Amino acid sequence: MKGMATYDLMEAVRNTNEWLGASARAFASYPVWGLVPHPMFKTMSAWGRITERSFARMVIKPDWGIRTIVGSDDRDHLVEVDTVISRPFGDLIHFRVVGREPMPRRVLLVAPMSGHYSTLVRSTVTSLLPDCDVYVTDWVNARDIPVSAGKFDIEDYTLYLVDFMRALGPETNVVAVCQPVPLTLAATAYLAEEDPEAQPRTLTLIGGPVDPDAAPTEVTDFGRRLTMGQIEHLAIQRVGFKYAGAGRLVYPGLLQLASFISMNLDRHAQAFSDQIIRAAKGEASERDAHNRFYDEYLSVMDMTAEFYLSTVERIFKNREIATNSFEVAGKRVDIGKITDVAVKVVEGEEDDISAPGQCLAALKLCTGLPEAKKAQHLEPGAGHYGIFAGKSWRRNIRPLVLNFIDANAGMARPARAGASKTPLRAV
Repeated sequence: MKGMATYDLMEAVRNTNEWLGASARAFASYPVWGLVPHPMFKTMSAWGRITERSFARMVIKPDWGIRTIVGSDDRDHLVEVDTVISRPFGDLIHFRVVGREPMPRRVLLVAPMSGHYSTLVRSTVTSLLPDCDVYVTDWVNARDIPVSAGKFDIEDYTLYLVDFMRALGPETNVVAVCQPVPLTLAATAYLAEEDPEAQPRTLTLIGGPVDPDAAPTEVTDFGRRLTMGQIEHLAIQRVGFKYAGAGRLVYPGLLQLASFISMNLDRHAQAFSDQIIRAAKGEASERDAHNRFYDEYLSVMDMTAEFYLSTVERIFKNREIATNSFEVAGKRVDIGKITDVAVKVVEGEEDDISAPGQCLAALKLCTGLPEAKKAQHLEPGAGHYGIFAGKSWRRNIRPLVLNFIDANAGMARPARAGASKTPLRAV
């Protein structure tokens, strides 16, 4: 019950701060204070409005918010989000563009499960939609999954990716962003041995920790400094009584958010201070740059304890992917078995989360892959976020990824008997 009590205490603190913000906003917004020539009430109202919004966002799943795209016919086409495969811990969703013929490029975007919802790659999806049929892994907040659904660790995660790739077929081009990079590589290798005809056509790995020791960062050093017992004691709690997953062991989203903010505390404090001043002056708006960023950044989700702990122990501490010793369901996954899938690695020169070299290690592991099917790109001046969602992605990396997909279009293997050549229907 200690973990449960701690989880509910964090939620109580969050809820109290949201209430304090709402109370300050309501109190300082009374018209009578307009007769008082002092900026205190406008500042209090602004502080309350921003505080209420910020603490409320922490338990809200953001909407994808992708309504339309412009097609090649210069018309706006509605975008519908269909669930292709539904699983307890994550779904495969399809961004179906209404009234558009199937696109030659089919892309599976593997979103991170690292504290934020899959909507973190919203801008990536938006940028790909005009040119591709886009599918995305949509992970579920662990607090909302009953204990009866069972466990979910990195082996289960890998098998989810295997099933998603099988469902989409061999004409799929997989793009993995950040955390799932090593497991997506393992899933592809698993298919290479178990079901070669279901392998994707291309695999693009963007800024992920295939070998954390290749270029250590503060993130990788954290796992080195603490023992697994210490990490479990500090990070793991049980979901409280408020949610469907009551009693499930998780790494709480609120605790993760505290860790994220502490890494750049001065920058975040300054951002909120500036926003309060802008709001007090009447210069802030509902969808200004501050709100667009923090509405997403503050929306966090719980990870299952077994997923978080197995990631730290097996990916970072034991380096099972880096040493090609990773096992799934008792069977070793040999990355050298990848012989047909073209692999491209993208890294950011200024990435302080997955530094240059960590992701590049994937190409060295693909010992069975011809050099002609390997590619790499180091984006000058780009940080972690920029390589998949910022201007570096839009201006430079996205065109390179699409060109890589097109360059390997002729290398596709024959489709399996009965494999669909059109976007899958929701099930």
